[in-house]
Amino acid sequence: MEPAHTWSAHTGSAHTGSYEVVVIGGGAAGLSAALVLGRARRRTLLVDAGEPRNTPAAHMQGYLTRDGMSPAEFLAIGREEIARYGVDLVRDRAVDVTKGADFAVALAGGETVHARRLVIATGLKDELPDVPGVAERFGRDVIHCPYCHGWEVRNQAFGVLATTPMSVHQALMVSQWSKDVTLFLHTVAESELTDDDLRRLATAGVAVVPGEVAELAVESDRLTGVRLTNGVTHPREALFVAPRAIPQTGLLEQLGAELQETPFGAYPVVDPTGLTTVPGVWAAGNAMGFAEQVVNAASAGYRAGATINGDLLMADLDATVRV
Repeated sequence: MEPAHTWSAHTGSAHTGSYEVVVIGGGAAGLSAALVLGRARRRTLLVDAGEPRNTPAAHMQGYLTRDGMSPAEFLAIGREEIARYGVDLVRDRAVDVTKGADFAVALAGGETVHARRLVIATGLKDELPDVPGVAERFGRDVIHCPYCHGWEVRNQAFGVLATTPMSVHQALMVSQWSKDVTLFLHTVAESELTDDDLRRLATAGVAVVPGEVAELAVESDRLTGVRLTNGVTHPREALFVAPRAIPQTGLLEQLGAELQETPFGAYPVVDPTGLTTVPGVWAAGNAMGFAEQVVNAASAGYRAGATINGDLLMADLDATVRV
């Protein structure tokens, strides 16, 4: 008989023991990996701390057949789907992992589970610019990704809050969705913009406003403008920001996985299937890269799950032959 689905707000003895695969992280990547592994009849545990990156968003876009679905609904359906295939789920946080004959994963609730293979799908956290109003409105009219939210705010008056010279690229990108775009230089000096930056901004019709932003202007729970420290308020209806990505790679670092520096943080070195430099450990979703949208994360989880199933199969066959 297939094992029954278990979902709890805490760990319990039912989850203590050995699994073929432990998946750490219950977003799109982790759920997708768990789905493939469950369907492959692998004894699998999904550990989820319940902190998805896209919590502030009311909806997600660009996922074929799921366009416009709320992230919460998407995850709830995913949990129901993997339960059909006997995957165990536990709401807890993996706080430590060690590698011996197998992988030992210590959970915050006090339990330790063991696995032959691991999927790390712990994602990343967004550190928002420290401007009053930004955090409160993030995911509504303060947004970061035009592919995620551009259609919903199309043709509105856009602002782009510069925090690095790379914000020029963001301003140029969002001009595809509106011809009324203002780049607020904020903490970026005009001298940091190159001649190519200025030429492209002018060609795209993006206005450039120097000076630090003091706060957002909000009326009736809607963004109405961006106020500078000099007191001038520029009317705007949507503000694009560039959060600083903080990859959640602590478990990978504990295992000694090699990381590589990128403009968006340090991420694990992986092969095309997500295999890290630690044998038996795969990374998927935003745990392996900044730009993984939900659909990309689900794809990466699927690929990792299928690869792990094949890896375990061949390992077991080879072990039998040696005997």
